[in-house]
Amino acid sequence: MITNNDYTVSVAGMKELEAIIPNFSFPQSYLKIVDLGLVDLENWFLLSDELVKNRYIDLKSRYRKRNLIPFAGRYDSDDIACFETGFDDHVFIIHDFSDEGWERKQEFDSFWNWFLSAIKELIGIE
Repeated sequence: MITNNDYTVSVAGMKELEAIIPNFSFPQSYLKIVDLGLVDLENWFLLSDELVKNRYIDLKSRYRKRNLIPFAGRYDSDDIACFETGFDDHVFIIHDFSDEGWERKQEFDSFWNWFLSAIKELIGIE
């Protein structure tokens, strides 16, 4: 668990969120990264427990045909990384605040592939 003033990223917090998100469980790969405290990847950062909840509600209102669960954001844009119910641990990069139908920017077939891409970006090899 990482706590910095009001910024908390925790496995317990994510488990509480699962209770309000129908038919969804966070992938174990993601929970492992949360548990290890790997929350700031320079360009990407894991959303706090509170931000995941708030952004989830916001995304449901903007993209009504999708059930996106955000978990990471970028410092330099409105892009957010999301899981989506029914897609296992696929990661969708959403350009938030785009018109519905134009939000999908990129897709990774697993959380680990997204995480590897974020690490490569961090160390400058991508």
